[in-house]
Amino acid sequence: MPLFGKTRRSGQQKETTPQPLFEEVTSQEFSLKLSYSAKSSEGVRLKAGPAMVARLASMLDGYVKGLSELVEPVPPEMVSATPFIARMPGSAQWLQYHHKRSPVTRHALVVLESVDAVDMAFETLACGLLDGETDTLGYPDYNAIVGGVASHWDEITGDMIVRAVVGWGGKGARGDTDRNAAHLLAGLFNNIRADTNAVGTVPAERPVAAAGPGGAVCAHCGFDSGHERVFYCLKCGMRLQRG
Repeated sequence: MPLFGKTRRSGQQKETTPQPLFEEVTSQEFSLKLSYSAKSSEGVRLKAGPAMVARLASMLDGYVKGLSELVEPVPPEMVSATPFIARMPGSAQWLQYHHKRSPVTRHALVVLESVDAVDMAFETLACGLLDGETDTLGYPDYNAIVGGVASHWDEITGDMIVRAVVGWGGKGARGDTDRNAAHLLAGLFNNIRADTNAVGTVPAERPVAAAGPGGAVCAHCGFDSGHERVFYCLKCGMRLQRG
């Protein structure tokens, strides 16, 4: 005797009810918004003297967390290199050239070059971590502040022009980062002005490469300045010999 009142015939298919189509579903949204910012001070004119480039790192004293790094101007064949990954082959050249630098320095270069706060075709940058923390790989957090001092040689007078520059950014922002950056910028600027060779402030104008080839080549380090009228090497600071 069957246990139930009805038995299903062998091979009989169960009828299914059509499921409605959804125009909207519950979803998780993902996005990545990168935002970089930087601040730069006026330039301070420093009379040229021995080991001027080496003294740039000392201007970060009291503000840099950990070690600082000196980044000299890139060679002429690297002026088109860029940290933007979408711009090939410039981004590949940039990564290859800077791959041995510390994560903090690479991050600082990405931020400062992305917003055009520095031009590494002409400038020397002494930089480090100024505020905030790094992740397990050594890269600064999005709200960390990096930077230091950037310098170039005045091709007319031969003096060194130094300015303070700070940057921050990435996948987010924090309200007090801008205020902290302004405080750090002022401190670095005061360090530059305290140098014994400082003679006054100047507008933060960058040099412009002379048109066409024929730049002065330094006999000391072999760096091609790209300028016809430059008196001092943009890389090592040595006085250029004129024929």
